[in-house]
Amino acid sequence: MKLTVKRLTALVFALPFLAALQAQQLPKGKPADLGFSAEKLENLKKTLAEDAAKGTIPGAVILISRHGKIAMFDAVGVQDPGTKAPMTTDSIFRIYSMSKPITTVAAMTLLEDGKFALSDPVSRYIPAFAQMKVGVEKPDPAGGKPTLELVPARRPITIQDLMRHTSGITYGFFGNSMVKHTYVEAGVLKGDYTNAEFADKIAKLPLHYQPGTTWDYSHSTDILGRVIEVISGKSLYEYEKQRILDPLGMKDTAFYVTDKAKQSRIAEPFPNERTIGIDAVIGDPRIAGKWESGGGGMVSTATDYSRFVQMMLSGGALDGKRILSPETVAYMTSDHLEGITPGPLYLPGAGYTFGLGFAVRKTTGGAPYIGSAGEYHWNGVAGTIFWVDPKQDMFVVFMVQSPRSLQHYMAYLRDMVYGAMVQ
Repeated sequence: MKLTVKRLTALVFALPFLAALQAQQLPKGKPADLGFSAEKLENLKKTLAEDAAKGTIPGAVILISRHGKIAMFDAVGVQDPGTKAPMTTDSIFRIYSMSKPITTVAAMTLLEDGKFALSDPVSRYIPAFAQMKVGVEKPDPAGGKPTLELVPARRPITIQDLMRHTSGITYGFFGNSMVKHTYVEAGVLKGDYTNAEFADKIAKLPLHYQPGTTWDYSHSTDILGRVIEVISGKSLYEYEKQRILDPLGMKDTAFYVTDKAKQSRIAEPFPNERTIGIDAVIGDPRIAGKWESGGGGMVSTATDYSRFVQMMLSGGALDGKRILSPETVAYMTSDHLEGITPGPLYLPGAGYTFGLGFAVRKTTGGAPYIGSAGEYHWNGVAGTIFWVDPKQDMFVVFMVQSPRSLQHYMAYLRDMVYGAMVQ
């Protein structure tokens, strides 16, 4: 059959688009060939659909991959409780702290380029952090209110501290300490800052702990994002786009959704789930701001994020694009908390340590849910979850916009996914 010039031209122009489309999604496989029970995976989908029907969650997307192929990729429920638009596998989610691994990987590409060392003081790149003070609560002997005494930091904050949350920086939107209150009173989440302005604002506040002594969840990765900007000479998004997002074909991952053609794909929470903790509000990514929060500002899709975690699982490369060396990936997903005290709210949880950007499972036992030693993960406060299990050559990406559901699915998903394994 002869092709007309018009049809041939259309085909020629379509080929690059089709190739790009093919690159964006991992290949699909049959559950049985990948070691899963198809019946049990179907039961997992049914359970999520029932949760959506009951109003436990608006809707969700789940992607399970093993041996480099997708065993399950499904969407259930609604994308927007207001419009009742159905959830789709390409819905866009606020991933919050699942931004942290991306930012940390971006920083590690600069480390591989010889641009900094993990032991470098943060103040070398952000001078405002040169003379940090630590807030120490002093009880009143007379029984009155305690006071906050500021004492000098015993050593500088290092870049490694930023990556493993041992900087002494904290979050103000959960917890009840006097230092955390200073974050709320300073309104650190109320403004729209450049990363440089945000870093200077944090540097004026007291540290919660002495640097290098305690794991405390924090704005550390936001400060790491500013370090990336200073070293690279680019905005955080520009650098991440150049070194990670574009090479991996993560076309829907960004800090804001400014493309109007994509805005109808944004997943929304229930109206009563738009606040988090004391001082945080689930915002609208359609409205672009100045702040590119490396610790919690990104949006993504299950497909995009699956390419990021498959790159990690594959030792730092995907589809011929190398982001990190295998040794760097192994180093990031190792224990970096030797000699460090877990803070009062130790989010990695029982059985886990923390690496650089990821919680890392220490043993097969210990945690209150099924998994393998060496598994690494992190979550987003609005309900997004991922984990990578090198022992099983598997990863899972789960996307939902329901802050109250996060703790529930962290356990239930693992138990059901591992329960669906037959080999």
